[in-house]
Order: sequence, then C-alpha cells, then structure tokens
Amino acid sequence: MTRRDLLALLAASPVLAACDGAMGQDGPWPGPAAPVSQRTSTVPPVGDHLVLSDDEWRRRLTREQYGILRTQRTEPSFSCELWREHRAGRFYCGGCGAPLFSSAHKFESGTGWASFFQPIEAGRVSEHRDTAHGMVRTEVRCARCDGHLGHVFDDGPAPTGLRYCINGSILEFVPGPT
Repeated sequence: MTRRDLLALLAASPVLAACDGAMGQDGPWPGPAAPVSQRTSTVPPVGDHLVLSDDEWRRRLTREQYGILRTQRTEPSFSCELWREHRAGRFYCGGCGAPLFSSAHKFESGTGWASFFQPIEAGRVSEHRDTAHGMVRTEVRCARCDGHLGHVFDDGPAPTGLRYCINGSILEFVPGPT
C-alpha cells in the first residue's frame, strides 16, 4: 500500500471524516494572528499558565489547531510534514509558544505522527487519563495552555521506553540548538 493509498483510506474513515467535518463547518475563521515565534518574545517558565477565552483561542489558532488543541481532535497520520522533520531544533506549542520537545528526543515511530521519547524538560507537558473511544490511553497536554497534544504510550525506545505521539499541526518547529 502506498502512502497515497493509506491517506485515502484514512480520509474515508468515518471517525476522521467526522473530525474533519466538525472542524470545518462553523463559518468564517479568523485564526491565527501571527506564528508563535512572532507572538512569544521569551520562553515561558514552567508553571506559567495561559488561560484565554474561547473567542481568543479562535483568534489565535487556525481552525485545525483549534480542533486539536481545544477539542481533542486528531490529525490524520502522515498529514503533517513534522513527522519526518530531522533538523536540529525545538518544537513549540502552537497555542502558547511553550517549548515542548527537542529534536534530540525525536525518533521515527512509523506511525505518521511526530514521536518523541521525552519532553524537552520536566513540567512542560501534563498527562491525563483518557477513556474516549472505548480504550484507556494517556493524553498529553501542554502544561502552559492545557492544549491537547496527543498521547503517550509505553512502546518507545530507550532510554525512557515512552512514545509521545504528537499532532504535528499544533507544533511550531524552530531550527537551531536543541
């Protein structure tokens, strides 16, 4: 099966079609004012929480980012190029600009989502029990803005054995030091 066949199959999935429809049918979308790298002048400290109204989130985010960060949607696998980003750099939250992951901790999981074996530092992400869709998983959120990032699984590589499976369209990659 080719990548194109896989994407077509995923697009036909009723779950993904429902997600896509829910994100795309609510009228004009203002979203985002500027890239995170232009909105955030300093690295937010761990413990610095960002709380915004729903209207402000809609102004700051694209429709897709809003659907993922604020309503726990999932992008289709292989749909965002960051899953295969290999340059040195950092991955920031597309909602609030908090540094979340380093390319030094990124690996190819074969899942089609950006995968990391640990966050950039302790306290940057929070973990929550997720029982949606008839399964028990661990949801990962940005600790600063409480935005949904993805899930963490215990099938990753050493040294942690973890796989943080993250929606790439809610990350902003900035090349440079890790």
